Amino acid sequence: MADIIIDRNEGIAEVKFNRPEVRNAVTFEMYEAVYDLCAEANEKGEIKAIIFAGVDSSAFASGTDISLLQGIKDGKGGIDYEERIERVVGIVERCRVPTIAAIAGACTGGGAALATACDLRIGGKNLRFGYPMAKTLGNCLSLPNSARLIFLIGPGRFKELLLTARLMGSEEAYATGLINEVLEPSDVLARAREVAGRIAQNAPLTIWAAKEAVRRLHEKLQSANFNDVIEQSYQSEDFRLGVESFITKQTPKWTGR
Repeated sequence: MADIIIDRNEGIAEVKFNRPEVRNAVTFEMYEAVYDLCAEANEKGEIKAIIFAGVDSSAFASGTDISLLQGIKDGKGGIDYEERIERVVGIVERCRVPTIAAIAGACTGGGAALATACDLRIGGKNLRFGYPMAKTLGNCLSLPNSARLIFLIGPGRFKELLLTARLMGSEEAYATGLINEVLEPSDVLARAREVAGRIAQNAPLTIWAAKEAVRRLHEKLQSANFNDVIEQSYQSEDFRLGVESFITKQTPKWTGR
């Protein structure tokens, strides 16, 4: 079965990440499928809304498949990787039609980036959201993805979440405004479909204008050059150790080098 399933029904496109054995870790091919769908929505009028979800309620998406990061050997490779991911996350954010993340279970790393780029997020009670890279990989979060999360939960909680590498539960995510609703995990996708259907009946240009207002305001948070930070993180001994330790299921011993 395909790693990503895209269904269409009455103008609503539904994307399901379908690798439950690895908590829906995202491959480059899956990222590209998301990009192509959003590009289609921008160019054609058939799609009225897009829903992103996991294939079941155990996970939304746990981020980029870690095995793909083994090919990053230096800082330039890190910049290339982050630009590749931002190409996809950025088009989700710029998509002309409403985007809804139906989040049940794990939503971390690249999965969290895709979710924060969506317009609405509906969470299951089993939601676990965050970027635990300070504990797992020793790399860094890109400036655009940092800006998206800061815009939603504020700089103080953003720093606490990244520095401690902990994951946020559903009630906290709702209290901070990260998610719009909390439901039973089995009800999340049905509710996302209901909301998407309601929005799809509204004036497209009004919807686009509201999306653009938010996007253009927080785009200013993304204007600084961050490549030096990415280079230092991805060319470090800690990052190589983190990837190797993750794959071999060991606990890394960080050195700061």
